[in-house]
Amino acid sequence: MLISGGGRSLQNLIDRSRDGRLKARVVKVISSRSDAYGLVRAREAGMPASVVRRRDHPDAAAFSRAVTAEVDACDPDLIVLAGFMCFYTLPEAYKGRAINIHPALLPSFGGKGYYGERVHAAVLERGCKVSGCTVHFVDNVYDHGPIIVQRAVPVLEGDDAHALADRVFEQELEAMPEAINLYAEGRLRIEGGRVRILPPR
Repeated sequence: MLISGGGRSLQNLIDRSRDGRLKARVVKVISSRSDAYGLVRAREAGMPASVVRRRDHPDAAAFSRAVTAEVDACDPDLIVLAGFMCFYTLPEAYKGRAINIHPALLPSFGGKGYYGERVHAAVLERGCKVSGCTVHFVDNVYDHGPIIVQRAVPVLEGDDAHALADRVFEQELEAMPEAINLYAEGRLRIEGGRVRILPPR
């Protein structure tokens, strides 16, 4: 799992894996920040964790190679990006095996520069009546890959970016496990630029 911050999504997956609601387990945490609280959560859960900082590498390509080396070392079935704030160039070997969550209803309010509360501020500035979150397969364009799961929330009168972020995050805690479970069950098929969800076996 790739993170950059507090690791609330990580903790959600750890908890759900322990109680059986998640049909997968986190085998390693890779953080782009050495001070990310998610590393503390990983240590407390007894799982391997490592740090790959963007500023320690001369360019994005070198950074991505270093992240891939850490990923390769644990041979995961799926790479999960949750609040990973650095651009990661996905190798061909992991195409269709990496997912990301974004705090808006893509393709709106996605792309370079749209992260964190900036997304919610933009939603409010535009006067949207609904927002939400999107889990999608990762390709090598910001917030662009085929959409797996979306969940919507109302935008309420009086919302600020923080209030809207909290409401969206509640749905992120459901959407990411849903997408992971669908993947674990072999129910996701990419057809062109779309994801088809297959019926249960």
